Amino acid sequence: MQKHLARMCGILQADGYKGYAKLYEPQPDGTPRLREAACWAHLRRDFHNFWTSTKSEIAREALDRIGDFYDIERDINGQSAEARQAARQKLSRPKVEAFFAWSEQQLLRIPGKNHLAKAFRYGLSRREAFSLFLTDGRVAIDNNPAERALRPIGIGRKNWLFAGADTGAGTLARAMTIIETAKLNCLDPQAYLADILDRIHDHKINRLDELLPWHWVPLATEAGSQAA
Repeated sequence: MQKHLARMCGILQADGYKGYAKLYEPQPDGTPRLREAACWAHLRRDFHNFWTSTKSEIAREALDRIGDFYDIERDINGQSAEARQAARQKLSRPKVEAFFAWSEQQLLRIPGKNHLAKAFRYGLSRREAFSLFLTDGRVAIDNNPAERALRPIGIGRKNWLFAGADTGAGTLARAMTIIETAKLNCLDPQAYLADILDRIHDHKINRLDELLPWHWVPLATEAGSQAA
């Protein structure tokens, strides 16, 4: 993973997996190569699991407070990064700050070793990462879309069993990346692949970016617009 992401810079949104820690370390000039954006869905899941097993009122309130963040996100979904940032600063920031202040208070009331306290400590220890979506409208509140994109691979492993060889696994990874990227761009993967496989053999190599999912225009549509 360290090698795979060696040239990446910007923002990485993920859970609290310790293997990511080195990616967030500052560079020689003191700035981080990657900024961490935490996933609110992961934190919410911890509270939900505790509430399901104990019906804790504190866990229920945590779920309600986090639910308020998601209500705001639902209303601004699909808007520009600038609009999302403005809405979050006005509507979400006070609620997020109140959530963390409330979290600190709850830690004084509950046993320090139970799973509820662990959930609060997890959130508070990554407060900056959980707050990044407030100041950068490009950042999502969670990384659920990425997890949904990986689910077909997790399910598929039960049927594929083996990739056959490392080269086969690499080919499979590339194919799944293309398919899931097409889905994220609201394309029908089968139609997309059928079109680009039919035309890529005589497509100019210096214009291959035109066939990427976020640039792709079906050949029939492209021909129709040129004729008009």
